[in-house]
Amino acid sequence: MSKAVAIIPARWSSTRFPGKALHSIAGRPLLRHVWERCRRAKKLDRLIIATDDFRIAEAAFDWGAEVAMTSANHASGTDRIAEVAKKMRQFAHVVNVQGDEPLIDPKLIDRLVRDLQRDRNLGMITAAHPFEDSRDAQSPHQVKVVLNQSGDALYFSRAPIPFVSDASAQPKYFRHQGIYGYRRDVLLRSSNCARWRME
Repeated sequence: MSKAVAIIPARWSSTRFPGKALHSIAGRPLLRHVWERCRRAKKLDRLIIATDDFRIAEAAFDWGAEVAMTSANHASGTDRIAEVAKKMRQFAHVVNVQGDEPLIDPKLIDRLVRDLQRDRNLGMITAAHPFEDSRDAQSPHQVKVVLNQSGDALYFSRAPIPFVSDASAQPKYFRHQGIYGYRRDVLLRSSNCARWRME
């Protein structure tokens, strides 16, 4: 069976909430909640926090996490995890769990890994679910996703999509769940790090 690694990208300089990764929730940093949920997944062979910030790295080391330091010049979390994954040839599959998802379901992580391992033609997978209250879709803090009829993701946005001009219409909004699974080669081809020279 092919091996899977989960990488949690974490940065300090969030434009909407600097230092969010170490913001305390119920007495523990947000990032630690995410890491602890990931540790419950049964299909992962390794779990790494990827960061460019020594404050995050030091905190993560203190609670026992494996940490990989990355460039500070990444445009996205995907590029950050790709930098780490590029050096990890022993893993066929890479799961990107966003560092601000403290309620991520370990069973969802396992399901994505299982689906990637079963279907060699599957290069990338993600997860979404309908908003229970469509008013939550109006929040720019919730990432929305548009799906086609086959359930494939077409577009991601912080704006409510689809836009509805008829106030009486009841559109079905889907919330992105902050997780992606990749075949490692697909991740490296699709990220900016594919153009880097790694020493």
